Amino acid sequence: MQRALVAAADSPGYPTTIGLPETRQACIDWLRRRFGVTGLGLDGVLPVIGSKELIASLPTHLGIGPGDLIVQPELAYPTYEVGAALVGARILATDSLTAVGPETPKIVWINSPSNPTGRVLPAEHLRKVVAWCRERGVLLVSDECYLELTWTGTEPEPVRAVSVLHPDICGDSVEGILAVHSLSKRSNLAGYRCAFAAGDPAVIAELLAVRKNLGLQMPGPQQHAMVAALDDDVHVEQQHARYAARRTRLKAALEAAGFRIDHSEGSLYLWSQRQTEAGGEPCWETVAWFADRGILVAPGEFYGPAGARHVRVALTATDERIDAAIDRLGS
Repeated sequence: MQRALVAAADSPGYPTTIGLPETRQACIDWLRRRFGVTGLGLDGVLPVIGSKELIASLPTHLGIGPGDLIVQPELAYPTYEVGAALVGARILATDSLTAVGPETPKIVWINSPSNPTGRVLPAEHLRKVVAWCRERGVLLVSDECYLELTWTGTEPEPVRAVSVLHPDICGDSVEGILAVHSLSKRSNLAGYRCAFAAGDPAVIAELLAVRKNLGLQMPGPQQHAMVAALDDDVHVEQQHARYAARRTRLKAALEAAGFRIDHSEGSLYLWSQRQTEAGGEPCWETVAWFADRGILVAPGEFYGPAGARHVRVALTATDERIDAAIDRLGS
């Protein structure tokens, strides 16, 4: 990836907003090879400058405004709500679409594997969400940034995340659906800001029409690095093995220290609750308990009121720091 970036460094001209054909084709090929996604053409892919930028700006670019409704998961990455707040839209945090009532949202966000909980949504649930959105003409946007990072669940078989663009989920059409992908986690490219949206060509065209007037263009060298990353599966398997080993060690240490781990079948986090005689401990008390041991965790309330008795423990520190945390948990 670094060599591809350097080789493309002589890039004085403006890049196109739609991206290089070879970059978009690499996205299509990766989705087909790794996740069985078919039916995408070059007009159904848009490289973006990191997925967070797209997630925060999507309501703006789609003309959503005050009074409109956006639905997000009950426990969620805060940027979905930020995007709604920037345009004055209302946000409903729920995992049950029956809670929406008769109103028609402008966007329904789903996130599997989830940040912060690591929950992986089963295929049957995804099919129901797709059907619900299509019946109402609602845009479904699936944040799939952790799709390659799933682990063994409660059953002996490994959990496998499914893209909402898979034909078993959406049928023979991607109409009304976008999936958002990032190379930050799978390829350690957070500093390169490489991501893309894929799905309904009509929605991609609408985004393109706005973004090209805002100068939201992925630089050419990064696009070449993105091709190198998406074309290579070996480094992803190495990454997966590294995180799996960290997860196994850290999960065992947390459980030995009196924690319960909920969900956490995917992503790079352990959704953890410290057990006391009175039940689950409030998250800020748990944050302080970790801080006393020199360990930084995220309070569950950052992700919604339902997280008030959990903390998010990340697997993203080095092996040395993970081992140090394990030692401190046992002290």
